Amino acid sequence: EDPDEDPEAEANLVVKEAGEFVLECSEIGDDRPLTGCSFSRDGSLLATSSWSGLIKVWSMPQITKVATLKGHTERATDVAFSPADDCLATASADKTAKLWKPDGSLLMSFDGHLDRLARLAFHPSGKYLGTTSFDKTWRLWDINTGKELLLQEGHSRSVYGVSFHPDGSLAASCGLDSYARVWDLRSGRLFFTLKGHVKSVLGISFSPNGYLVATGSEDNFCRIWDLRKKEMLYSIPAHKSLISHVKFEPQEGYYLATSSYDTKAALWSAQDYKPIKSLVGHESKVTSLDISGDGQQIVTVSHDRTIKIWSCRSSTRDNAMELD
Repeated sequence: EDPDEDPEAEANLVVKEAGEFVLECSEIGDDRPLTGCSFSRDGSLLATSSWSGLIKVWSMPQITKVATLKGHTERATDVAFSPADDCLATASADKTAKLWKPDGSLLMSFDGHLDRLARLAFHPSGKYLGTTSFDKTWRLWDINTGKELLLQEGHSRSVYGVSFHPDGSLAASCGLDSYARVWDLRSGRLFFTLKGHVKSVLGISFSPNGYLVATGSEDNFCRIWDLRKKEMLYSIPAHKSLISHVKFEPQEGYYLATSSYDTKAALWSAQDYKPIKSLVGHESKVTSLDISGDGQQIVTVSHDRTIKIWSCRSSTRDNAMELD
């Protein structure tokens, strides 16, 4: 009766519900293309970054603007809320990352990269921030002191994406050299190089289960890797254009979302990697996406300057499962 007791039944239920995602809300986010988006940990706030260099914070679920963060001198390339509190970090082509309160007050600037930044991600503890850059490195920063803790080289071209293992022990980076790499943060050693893509790898995400990694590339493929076997498990010919971002559903990783320059985002079952749903609505390249902590909402942002919220607020779930 209770799908919580049976992982397979629970996975099937979550995948079935993911098929019910519909466009709930669309809002113009800026007068320039949007580059990044992130839900706060409780899903009550949303942040977006744009080519205008402005970061905007919106309250959910209506997408009402609550703050504009000004401080970057070039286009903003990514934004991420902390998993531990409500502060957020932004990356920019001005070679800096910045830490803000949601009301728009600047807490700190992280300076050290020699070229423009691409994406960033918080460590699961919320104490550290990973940033990637076109200077061929990714770096780890202490958000309390602003100090650079790690300067990681190893990619032969620009580093574009970074993701952290759910327990915080590993980091994964991907870049324009068509590789992704998994690093052991405890020893600083390279754990595994993910070889298989034939073009730049732009998106990377750890599954909450801790042993699967998804990568999305300019070769239009999303590939799934198993860290236990150190091999590629699956290759999804996911889109008709490059994949800009990938993300596992954050509770159990039962499904995977990809965004693409073919104007669509798509959801895939993490059981058999079959397509669940295509999220169609943007008129231009979809640059980024995020999934809320409860897995009930997906946000996508695009060069068409709109923020779109997709939700599957189905009544069946509330009766069948209390969220953890």
